[in-house]
Amino acid sequence: MTSDGRAGIDAGLVRRLVKAQFPQWAELEVEPVRVDGHDNRTYRLGDSMTVRLPTASAYAPAVDKEDRWLPVLAPQLPVAVPEVLGKGVPGEGYAFNWSIRRWLSGATSSPERIDDLVEFAVAVAEFIKALQACDASGGPVAGAHSFHRGAPPAYYDDETRRALLTLEGQVDTVAATAVWEAAIGSVWDGPPTWFHGDIASGNLLVEDGKLSAVIDFGTSGVGDPACDLVIAWTMFEGESRAAFRRTVDQDAGTWARARGWALWKALIVMADQQSVDTNRRVIDQVLADHAANA
Repeated sequence: MTSDGRAGIDAGLVRRLVKAQFPQWAELEVEPVRVDGHDNRTYRLGDSMTVRLPTASAYAPAVDKEDRWLPVLAPQLPVAVPEVLGKGVPGEGYAFNWSIRRWLSGATSSPERIDDLVEFAVAVAEFIKALQACDASGGPVAGAHSFHRGAPPAYYDDETRRALLTLEGQVDTVAATAVWEAAIGSVWDGPPTWFHGDIASGNLLVEDGKLSAVIDFGTSGVGDPACDLVIAWTMFEGESRAAFRRTVDQDAGTWARARGWALWKALIVMADQQSVDTNRRVIDQVLADHAANA
């Protein structure tokens, strides 16, 4: 079970916040979830709700954004997304807005929980296409609140090039530089489009072997949807990647930028010597994909 107390947040604080601001739920049990994220702490509230609290100021804008836009997006999407039941405000020594959502059943996606990875890849692609089809009018334009997902990947140019220098001799930096330069040389010239910003295995829920929900819209916004294609290399390969690519149906420039997003993240994490083998695998697959499709 996730340890309590990260970022000064624990079950006791959650109980006090709920009691003060949502007294109708004050007697419900509060327990940390088994699988938690970095940007937020999440607690079960009774059997049917969760409490979600940002861990730092950089993540706090997501609360208002999700509370505003998830009810708009939800009816247009093919699987469940978080349903906001209440928005809390700072109190009890906690400095940020927070939220109460309906509990979504299912487990985070992993190969052993998925009946058919090709079918799953198609379902994820169909979710992305449905999200892109949502009206983007008035939506939150990509920027700091989305950690610049949805903006040009060139925002991270300096960081990427520093990582390439650090990893000289560990990865094919010549090929990786070519992938990166292709990414930042490509420009999104389509209309502003909704993106999720973190389509990853931990944000995809599976029930009965199939995609049942997509969670954590904290990095969502309106802009370039290329960032949502990174899962092509982080989770899919072979037939499942081909099915995802075919179904999501994006142009060559968007794929070039998507390779850049995948490469950036894998490089900076590997340069910090975190999950070296996992990120080396992603880098190798992105380089191979660039060679095959550039």
